[in-house]
Amino acid sequence: MVVILRPLARILGVMTAEDALFARVWARAVPAAEVDWDAVYVEQLPGVYNYFRYRVGDGPVAEDLTSITFEKAWRARHRYRRDLAGFATWLLAIARNVAVDHYRAARSHAPLDEAAAVTTGTTPEDLSERRSDLDRLGRLLEALPERERELVALKYGAELTNRSIARMTGLSESNVGTLLHRTVQTLRARW
Repeated sequence: MVVILRPLARILGVMTAEDALFARVWARAVPAAEVDWDAVYVEQLPGVYNYFRYRVGDGPVAEDLTSITFEKAWRARHRYRRDLAGFATWLLAIARNVAVDHYRAARSHAPLDEAAAVTTGTTPEDLSERRSDLDRLGRLLEALPERERELVALKYGAELTNRSIARMTGLSESNVGTLLHRTVQTLRARW
């Protein structure tokens, strides 16, 4: 009788619990091949690039790492699963791995002093003040432990939420918030 009712339920437009579960799983399993990559690139490029600016400084290295990230995402698009993470989270996880690979290859950390070259002021005084502030911030960030630098880069460089950072790092959401709060307080106290 169940065999007869299930097709009848489908014909009448009534969805069984099993059908609803299958529909939810199927909807989340849309492969990244069906994602509009042009739109994703336009939307995600600033966050990925800013993440690398916080990690390696501004310039060609950040641009290269950003392009490597998008290339790796394109090559691994068949492995993306919407049921595990949002697209931005998946892309930033790839970016984190690219940053780790970059540091492993270099075996030394690029100084954040390179961020001093990024200026938007129009007067020499504005440029000098901004450079001084960036140098100071760079020295303060370099003095932080690696974990805190990573959290700052994800939060303020990539503009991720605490929840997304927690998923990526394996920390709890409240722990991420607490660590970021303490790190910002430390930076303010040392400023």
